[in-house]
Amino acid sequence: MAEPMEGKVAIVTGAGRYRGIGRHIALGLARHGADVVVTGSGRSPESFPEDEQKIGWRDIESVAEEVRTLGRRALPLVIDIREAAECERLVAETKREFGRIDILVNNAAAGRGRDRVPLVQLEESEWRRVIEVNVTGTFMVTKAVAQAMIAQGEGGRIVNIGSIAGRQGMPMFGAYAASKAGLILFTQVLAAELAAHQINVNCVCPGLTDTYRMEDVTRPGPIRDAVMNTIPLRRAGEPEEVGELVAFLCGPDASYIHGQTINIDGGRLMM
Repeated sequence: MAEPMEGKVAIVTGAGRYRGIGRHIALGLARHGADVVVTGSGRSPESFPEDEQKIGWRDIESVAEEVRTLGRRALPLVIDIREAAECERLVAETKREFGRIDILVNNAAAGRGRDRVPLVQLEESEWRRVIEVNVTGTFMVTKAVAQAMIAQGEGGRIVNIGSIAGRQGMPMFGAYAASKAGLILFTQVLAAELAAHQINVNCVCPGLTDTYRMEDVTRPGPIRDAVMNTIPLRRAGEPEEVGELVAFLCGPDASYIHGQTINIDGGRLMM
């Protein structure tokens, strides 16, 4: 029996980290039958976390190999999503390799840096760094891919990866929260504009997820204990769970889900 995404081609941005949501989104789509383009920013091996270095991880090249192991085709591409020409190259190389684009998952996000400070102490350069990747970069990729989907004339799926930080104010998250809140409204505007082309657009907002970015919170200790007390299910999410939700939204059973923002947070925001 054919997989639900057999013959579909997906692009997943920011998919190179071993313990990252993007990798598991790519693998989830591949398990459901899609061929996958995985993009990364071109991290240098010296910057890889210790667990990646120990296993000889090669960023998007390793993810592409995993996709191929699942029996699907894969294309790893280093792309600066902030640049229009780079996004146009992404579309061109995807179409040259696979002939079409059916799915876009905007997962790429600025790495945690010196932005986790009170807003009154936040450097302008840090604010711009986060906004340019999380908002401007998402816009640039989406514009290029949506144009290709419209020209293709067969509909499509776009999923933006937001965060519960974009739905509830949290101290020290000023730039990040603003960027993710922007993605939620960006999703709704895009959904309204692309509905006529049968392109479904939705946003997924993870809560605390056990990834490299959040290991300072998820490792055992008093910080983890305090955070877990705010989550009804008393655990962090797994990146695989986010990947499966995204795969569902990109599949045929989600064809009537459009313009929605879906939390995957263990009940955190209902508290």
